[in-house]
Amino acid sequence: MTLAELTTRIQGTIVVDKPDADIRAAYASDLLSDVMGHCGESSVLVTIQNHLNTIAVCTLDGIEAIVICHGRPVPDDMKAAAEREGVAIVVTPLSQFAASVALAELPPSSK
Repeated sequence: MTLAELTTRIQGTIVVDKPDADIRAAYASDLLSDVMGHCGESSVLVTIQNHLNTIAVCTLDGIEAIVICHGRPVPDDMKAAAEREGVAIVVTPLSQFAASVALAELPPSSK
């Protein structure tokens, strides 16, 4: 799935673009240690975690994109880190559950 397709499905807005993103799986969690243990490469992370540490976890695991739910704002330091590390960020007004359902065609991410 492309980032544009993902954004359309979740009624989102791209905050940090990654035109070449190739999203093949999805994982929903707010506990970053859980994400590190279970979310694999080429995934999208569905979360409410809108801080710098989320980008660090994504770079460790090869996560392509983050979906920030409930329309939470993305801080400038998170945007800068995402641009530097090549991680897309999309903000959606949807809840984590609704965003996950909208992305249900993607298989669950696993390591």
